[in-house]
Formats: sequence, structure tokens, C-alpha cells
Amino acid sequence: MNVEVLADGEALARRAVDLLVDASARAIDERGVFVWAVSGGSTPRRMLELLGERNDLDWGSTHLFQVDERIAPDGSADRNATMLESALLTEDFLRHHSPAGIHLMPVTANDLDAAAASYGERMDSIAGSPVVFDLVQLGMGSDGHTASLIPGDPILQVDTVDVALTGDYQGRRRMSFTWPVLDRAKQLLWVIGGESKRGAVQQFLSNDAAIPATLPTQARAIVLLDEAANS
Repeated sequence: MNVEVLADGEALARRAVDLLVDASARAIDERGVFVWAVSGGSTPRRMLELLGERNDLDWGSTHLFQVDERIAPDGSADRNATMLESALLTEDFLRHHSPAGIHLMPVTANDLDAAAASYGERMDSIAGSPVVFDLVQLGMGSDGHTASLIPGDPILQVDTVDVALTGDYQGRRRMSFTWPVLDRAKQLLWVIGGESKRGAVQQFLSNDAAIPATLPTQARAIVLLDEAANS
């Protein structure tokens, strides 16, 4: 993996956006389409705000998926989609850009197992079978989880489907990519900020198998840390 340490959250977000735009240009030049996925949490918000201000990403050739989502009603503050919509997919943004596809996880469906399978099929239809994303942006929790690959949850053992459901975690079940999807991505872009992540970062950089963040291979990973998270 390549590790970069940035001064603060603003520098972290700006560097992440530069890398995203570079990855999109390569993919569109090679195949005519850029297919990527974004994680939830608080850290990506500034990255998404800045991404919406850039004019050098071809949104008409871009498909955006969610890495994970909490099982919560539309508009809930718990939903990653709520943050995504307020930070990036604003009315002003959508007036100026027409993304090829914004694919939100269907977590309000009555049959969540069928919804997870349907989302996996949509990924297949756009990102190939097996699914290979051009880029997956990931964060990390202080307990070493990434996506919603939560310590001790049965989802860690799932390797036959691309999207699965977790048990309860911090008051919500979640829908998430499974680790093989992350493992196959052409590039993983880790964006990790905050002092609370220091312990997990140390485990991650030493490839400690005790934390879920080390499940996918890091051979094609770029890890961006701010000074607060740097161990």
C-alpha cells in the first residue's frame, strides 16, 4: 500500500478528490465509464462537497454506488444516503450534472435479503461479473471496521455474494459490500481522519488480522491519513 499523511481534514479531503478525479479519467479513457463506490461516516463529507465543485470529472460517464448503508427510513440522519445527498447530490449539483447512475442501497424494502441480492445484480450489470470497481473509497472505525464489516459479525465469513446484511451494530442493522468485492477493486482509496482512529490505524498498517479492515488485499491501496490519525 501507499500511505500519505496530510496535515488536517481539509488537506485529506482535497487529496482524496484529486485521486478520485485521476482515477475517473483513467477509467473513462480506457473503457468509457467510471464505476466507483463511496463509504458512509463523517469523514467523506468534505471530500464529497469538494468533489461537487470540480468540473473535471465526467459525471455523464460515472456510476456511483454505496459501500454500505444503515437500515433506516429515507431522510433519516442515520442514513449514509442522507449525507451523500446533502454533501454532493444537491439540487444545484444535479442542475449542472447528469450522472450516468446514482445507485442507492434499497434499505427500505420489505424483503431486505431480496433487496441485497438485487443490489448485487445491479452491480453485476454495470461493474461486470465478477464485480470489479474502478475505485472503492473506504474509511475505518475506531474498532477497525470498514464498510460495515463489523468485528465478530457473521458478514465477515460471507464470500459467495457481493452484498449482505449485518446484525445489529450501534442500534442499526446494515447492508454492506462483502470483503471479496473490496478485494477485487482496481483501487482502494482509504480516507481516515481523527485521533480516535490511531489505535486502529496502527493495527491496520501492521496488517493485524484481528481487525476487519485487513481482510481485503492492500496491494492496490492508497491510504490517506490526517496527522491526528497517524500512528
